[in-house]
Amino acid sequence: MVSSYSTSSKKSSLDAVEEKISYRVAAADEEDGRDDASGDKEFVDLQSGHVDDAMKLADEAKKITVTPEEDRKLVWKLDLVMFPLICFIYAIQYMDKIATGSAAIMGLRQDLHMHGDQYSWVGSAFYFGYLFMNLGPVQLIFQKTKHMSKLLALFIGSWGLILCCHAAPRINYAAFIALRVLLGCAEGVVTPCFTIITAQYWKSNEQFTRICFWFGMNGLGVIMLNSMAYGLVLHKDSYSIPAWKLLFVIIGVITIALGALVWYWIPDDPSKARFLNEREKLMVVQRIRSNQQGFGNHQVKKYQIIEALKDPRTWMYFWYSVAVQIPNGGITNFMSILLNTDFGYSTTDSLLMGLIPGAIELVSSPLFGILSDYFGKKKVKILSYKLTWAIFCAVIALIGNCMLAYAKDNKKARLAGVYLWYLIPTSFICVLSNISANAAGYTKKWTVSSINLVAYAAANIAGPQCFIAKQAPNYSGAKTSMVVCYAYCVAALIVLLLFNIMENKRRDKLQEERGPQKIENVEFADLTDFENLNFRYTL
Repeated sequence: MVSSYSTSSKKSSLDAVEEKISYRVAAADEEDGRDDASGDKEFVDLQSGHVDDAMKLADEAKKITVTPEEDRKLVWKLDLVMFPLICFIYAIQYMDKIATGSAAIMGLRQDLHMHGDQYSWVGSAFYFGYLFMNLGPVQLIFQKTKHMSKLLALFIGSWGLILCCHAAPRINYAAFIALRVLLGCAEGVVTPCFTIITAQYWKSNEQFTRICFWFGMNGLGVIMLNSMAYGLVLHKDSYSIPAWKLLFVIIGVITIALGALVWYWIPDDPSKARFLNEREKLMVVQRIRSNQQGFGNHQVKKYQIIEALKDPRTWMYFWYSVAVQIPNGGITNFMSILLNTDFGYSTTDSLLMGLIPGAIELVSSPLFGILSDYFGKKKVKILSYKLTWAIFCAVIALIGNCMLAYAKDNKKARLAGVYLWYLIPTSFICVLSNISANAAGYTKKWTVSSINLVAYAAANIAGPQCFIAKQAPNYSGAKTSMVVCYAYCVAALIVLLLFNIMENKRRDKLQEERGPQKIENVEFADLTDFENLNFRYTL
């Protein structure tokens, strides 16, 4: 594994790795199968599935010349054709997650006779399903299939149906908890799938901005949810069912419609995109060569799973996500309750006040992505690093949490602290972007993503449990735990940045001594970042 090699030793091991890679890529170019006469060398042909799907178009793609103007037009086309649907789906799935927060002050707790810490378990139940799916089923199901978007569409339609079931006439607390678990199972697929889709079309230096945009749609979800809830509360006596139930039905129906759109419009990979002509498909292949990754591979490779488990970055992502998501699990489920009980706003005012955090996230996440791109073009290195903006946002969130926790006699300062917290999603987006760009090898990428989302789910299960009923209405213990978590996040991101910088410098030195790996179509051999000496980690 390249990451563990020093520049002064292990050259014979590197030679062996390079020889195996060269053999793998050369074999993939053979049209006819042949016996493996190479002893311990691995024979792989194109049909065996060991190489990336993009290898099928790699040679033909190399024959075309793409001008900068053509590339810009293609990027605009991808952004305009694919992104609106992706962004809207992400906004809706966030509404699904946090709808219980609005429903809680619309009568949910009273109608289901909740008491003590029962509402905390409503928030945690969703993530039990999310956790289960990302412990293995998501990777096995979606890596094996060659119809990722069709399967994703079925999951989206399923969670829409589950949401509608939240409004069942005789639903009780136990049934509601069961539905939240099932909803978590269905929604557990969307973030890893969107991360993979982003890596299929956009270059590594473009992925952060795109993820900032679709993840930032969480803010749009907050705005849409609170606006709907506000309107429903104002006219609550006009409906034949409680307003909170109608909220779930509306979101569910929208979700089902979006699932149908995904089935029709989002391609399984770029080679199957109905909105791209043949030349544009080859242009996509050519432009993502710089990622040292392709469209994907459908064999689950044990050695890549092991490599993912041994990669220090995997566990940096894991523990960072634990720390950043414990506060998230609490805030997303208790924000409306805090505004209602701790800050003293009425139900309708609490819903209106909830629009402000949504606007902050909707604007800030894409803004930091754009700023990163801008400074990258201006060659201002430190401000072009995604992790720089992640650290900045984590520091601001830490300050905000300190204001919320310790400015006890200053309501305005505490409220400002709540709103500053909504800059933290940009920090988590950076980790998603790092996984998308820096975990090479399709099995490894899925594995690292799944491990990260296991941390995400587990922490969101724990988060609501920090809000202990006997500490209501100010929940001082939960606020202190958030301060500790964000202090750790800042330190973890600094370590990750320095770790990647040092690794890139080591690879530069090693390549200077040995020369680059000059192997035809090596980018599409489904190599991991450890195997591919040409790979550099995005900062």
